Amino acid sequence: MKLGLIGLGRIGAFHAETLAALDTVDELVVTDAVPAVTERVADRVGATPAGSPADVLAAGVDGVLVAAPTALHAELTLAGVDAGVPVFCEKPLAPTPAEAERVAAAVTAAGVPVQVGFPRRFDPAFRAARAAVEKGELGKLRTVRSTTLDPAPPPASYLAGSGGIFHDCAVHDFDAVRWVTGREVVEVYATGSLGGGDPDAFAAAGDVDTAATMLTFDDGTLGLVSNTRFNGRGYDVRLEVHGVADSVAAGLDDGLPLRNTHPGATFPAGPPHTFFMDRLATAFRAELAAFVDVVAGRAAVPCTVDDAVAVAWIAEAATRSLHTGRPVRIAEIREPATVGD
Repeated sequence: MKLGLIGLGRIGAFHAETLAALDTVDELVVTDAVPAVTERVADRVGATPAGSPADVLAAGVDGVLVAAPTALHAELTLAGVDAGVPVFCEKPLAPTPAEAERVAAAVTAAGVPVQVGFPRRFDPAFRAARAAVEKGELGKLRTVRSTTLDPAPPPASYLAGSGGIFHDCAVHDFDAVRWVTGREVVEVYATGSLGGGDPDAFAAAGDVDTAATMLTFDDGTLGLVSNTRFNGRGYDVRLEVHGVADSVAAGLDDGLPLRNTHPGATFPAGPPHTFFMDRLATAFRAELAAFVDVVAGRAAVPCTVDDAVAVAWIAEAATRSLHTGRPVRIAEIREPATVGD
């Protein structure tokens, strides 16, 4: 199989190494906006360098991965779709939910497979939690809690174009709780604060460095999502699902970046996870292997454009709630013409 990869920044270069190690990938064609980066990554992983995204698509690839900056996701995804090539697009599908809706409609009309990158769906513990819910082992769900705590913030230049903590960071939690519970979010209430590092960088982007979001699902289940850009002990990704019959948790391995104050406790043994590529390495490999199966026609898309649109609206509702100080219903912003009818 011959795959293309567009964008060789932090996550793109990581994907290049993962793809090059897959037995099912015979050739990898890569490109980046910076030619020196293209050459450097191609040399390191044994890939074929290309001068532009158009050159990648013209190289006869069977599938293409889009890991370019967010502003280019929609354009590059649709270029792949127009070429009839299955696409893996890193989140988000587009910079805004409305644009993501338009991209999703075009993808659906074209009938070309597009997978969106939400790696927690491929984490073994998260998958086991979802299986427990699907089997009814927890009984009726009451609460779900999801956490993403980053050890340090991204650069100010990244923050300016990230869309804010809900679109950039919490969106992974929003996808995880929606996927694990199998329910839709109908209302969002969010709050946030500044106080870590250089708050001016966040304020300039209209963002916060720490946030909490309460989600109400269509069956009455409540979700709690917590996020921060400043978690000194490491990179913390966890999920808890509580039902009337049982409760489960994902992310409680020995790398959990928490110091247990219970007398005599030895868990977690450490060392703590310090980066998402460490914590989710297994998930990333499984995610890309799943895309290879999609390209080969062996599997359906595991994370669709419709999934990406749904969580984009949750993130948008959280952003609006943060700035207005009130709960925001998804229908209120996604279908404004129906409100009050």
